[in-house]
Amino acid sequence: MFQHLFAEMNKMLQEISADYPTAEGARRNDLLSKYNMLHRISDDVMDEWLAFAEKLSQFRDQADFQPQPEQEIPEEEAPELAMDAFVRGQGYYKLLMYRKCIEQFKEVTARHPDSLAARLYLAMAYLQEGEGETAWGHLNHMLGLIREAKLKAMIYNALGCIRASQERFNEASELFSLSLLHDPALPEPNVNLEVCRKRGGKLQFGQQLVSLL
Repeated sequence: MFQHLFAEMNKMLQEISADYPTAEGARRNDLLSKYNMLHRISDDVMDEWLAFAEKLSQFRDQADFQPQPEQEIPEEEAPELAMDAFVRGQGYYKLLMYRKCIEQFKEVTARHPDSLAARLYLAMAYLQEGEGETAWGHLNHMLGLIREAKLKAMIYNALGCIRASQERFNEASELFSLSLLHDPALPEPNVNLEVCRKRGGKLQFGQQLVSLL
């Protein structure tokens, strides 16, 4: 499942290696930023892998067992998670390659239109690309599928941020109020309502929603 992620990382590193020696100014800074991002991802993957490998080794030493053959993911349990396009899309999102991420998750939703995970990736990628209305469509689609009140509250808050960023403050205020109705403990909508009241300020999209990706 990591092949596509590492393929894109290698591709980006090749670009950096080819362009950096002659790059200047903003282009040089952009390449350095990409290099630092690759370094962080590489370190994170290695740390997690080493920790997991150590736990596997400890268990193998302590237990007398025969490893079971790998089982396939049951088709009825989120089959889209096994799609190559889903895995590639996740990799592109982590690499900040949002346009390519969108291409992959559009393929996923074509086969699984009610996939909450795919819709959320699409919405977030479109927001990163500055396409708020398209992101709105995917978030709004999610509302019809969600039963959990807390998640609905996060989606309403996100929709409110889109409207507030378009200076449609009355609509945004209604959406933030709906968010609080579903989860009064969610902190962001209250801050965002104040932004609407003042007709300006920094909107809080919600780290809990972003953390789901």
